[in-house]
Amino acid sequence: MHTAQVNARAARRTPDPADLERVRRGHIASLSTATIDSPEGRVVFKIGAYDFLRNGDSAPDTVNPNLWRHAVLNAHHGLFQVIDGVWQVRGYDISNITFIRGETGWIVVDPLTTEFTARSALELVNQYVERRSVTAVIYTHSHADHFGGVLGVTSRDEVNAARCRIIAPEHFLRETVGENVIAGPAMVRRAMYQFGTRLPSGPRGHVDCGLGTATPIGPPTLLAPTEEITVTGQELVVDGVRVIFQLTPETEAPAEMNFYFPDLKALCMAENCSHTMHNLVPIRGALVRNALNWSKYINESLQMFGAEAEVLFASHNWPRWGGDDLRGFLVLQRDLYKWMHDQTMRYANLGLTPLEIAETLELPEEFLAHEHTRGFYGDLVHNAKAVYQRYLSWYDGNPANLHKLPPSDVGSRYVALAGGADALIANAREAFEQGDYRWVAELVNHLVFADPTNTAARNLQADALEQLAYQAESSTFRNAYLMGAQELRSGRSVNPNANVRARGLLLEMTIEQVFDALSVRTMSEQLGGIALAINWTFTDLRGTPDERWTLGVSNRTIYSTRGRHADNAATSVTISRSTLLDVVGQETTFVDAMKAGQASIDGDAGALLTVFGNLDKFSMGFAIVEP
Repeated sequence: MHTAQVNARAARRTPDPADLERVRRGHIASLSTATIDSPEGRVVFKIGAYDFLRNGDSAPDTVNPNLWRHAVLNAHHGLFQVIDGVWQVRGYDISNITFIRGETGWIVVDPLTTEFTARSALELVNQYVERRSVTAVIYTHSHADHFGGVLGVTSRDEVNAARCRIIAPEHFLRETVGENVIAGPAMVRRAMYQFGTRLPSGPRGHVDCGLGTATPIGPPTLLAPTEEITVTGQELVVDGVRVIFQLTPETEAPAEMNFYFPDLKALCMAENCSHTMHNLVPIRGALVRNALNWSKYINESLQMFGAEAEVLFASHNWPRWGGDDLRGFLVLQRDLYKWMHDQTMRYANLGLTPLEIAETLELPEEFLAHEHTRGFYGDLVHNAKAVYQRYLSWYDGNPANLHKLPPSDVGSRYVALAGGADALIANAREAFEQGDYRWVAELVNHLVFADPTNTAARNLQADALEQLAYQAESSTFRNAYLMGAQELRSGRSVNPNANVRARGLLLEMTIEQVFDALSVRTMSEQLGGIALAINWTFTDLRGTPDERWTLGVSNRTIYSTRGRHADNAATSVTISRSTLLDVVGQETTFVDAMKAGQASIDGDAGALLTVFGNLDKFSMGFAIVEP
């Protein structure tokens, strides 16, 4: 009843009817299949699972009506002509893939998340527009859904033969590895909550991801850039097409860029402008974005390209057509991020904490009146905390919060304070009947962490999270609530393999990045009193600074030094970089590599075991809503 009332109030506003025209404009064809599958028959993306959004039904009580409307718009799928010379494939991945007609082939902007969805998109444009090879790929930024499908549109051989250029913003590879490998296992697990990857699709389950309908299931691939954009205003001619680039670091991604096609009068805003309020830090985790600079870069785009541009497209959602419309769109997007930044820091400087600021701020009507500045993906509650964190850290200034007790310990004490489990549940059930679901979630969370075997507590907590999900306008909040409810009721699906996501990136990692990734896995408690060095010579990097490396153990940490060998090394390894990557990726072992003549070891082979035998294994199934 309470959720139905909340959603009924939300349904009173009238959405922008022009968005429905925008998502349909230029439609040429759609895939006729219900799924996109891998060659082995594994389902990668379920197109037909979202047909319930395409029936013209009104929003059910179980979905916020504004989110339902946004999900209906995202559910339009297929090949679309943006303008003459520019096509997009939308709706088969959380991101868009854009095809620009070059003199000899396709210029691909953002080749989606997996090679399977990217290949399907390429086949669609080749079938209905023109069959061409891919002569260039442009990565707008360092998130996997914008590079992970690159092997679906080109190949390593094509790139190595200089028949396909790979263009990206500077520091792309560094930021890609930092986000997807160093923090990869934890981020993948948390992303399951953000994107709701294990929720059943439907009005009571998964309906949308804000930036697109859903995420495909498959590991990303990667080809390293052959060219980096290093300065705003840099111009390239790519397969006969002029492109002017604008670097936008620390906006939606640490390495990101917008760009403009002056002869087409087409502006690509990457993921810096979408048809939703974006995250200033995603709930999956990432570096906190710079809301102030984000706003300034949108303003710079307006100044550089706004006067001439006639169409705007982006890495998610749908385009905008017409100079006045796209300029108005950019102005609102610019002002949204500036408003969140300024008002958060205004209240912070008045002494309010992140929780108090999030509870105080309300999005003004100027933004609520437009679809693309509402929180279908990001959420003002979360974004205010992100701005605070960027300037003032997680700590709210109250010393009582400097060294708080862990959840299980504090949970047991709260249960005792409440008079026991039964009394706490009785209080929470009364709050539930009153529709006070936020308080139920906070209260029962203590009991779940004090006693995760208490079925009544788990079910009541799941019920409260479910109602919060049904009310949420943000897709990420809805997905997280529903994932939590599902795992409280049914338990976790434990995935012991945390390396799948990293394997597609491993081949492009530098030696330094490989050693850094290994060091994160160091079991420090096993390395007390050990100090050693291992010299490495990489046979396929002869004559470069990366030919010689030292990898050592010191004070329970692993360190690496480029370009030199240690005089007192315990052992020396001669190996190719590619063979080391096979060992790290668990495709082979040092012993098998030696037997195959692909590696040699001179000295104490036990030193290798000391390092590689004391690396932790990560699981992407760790607990979130329970101890």
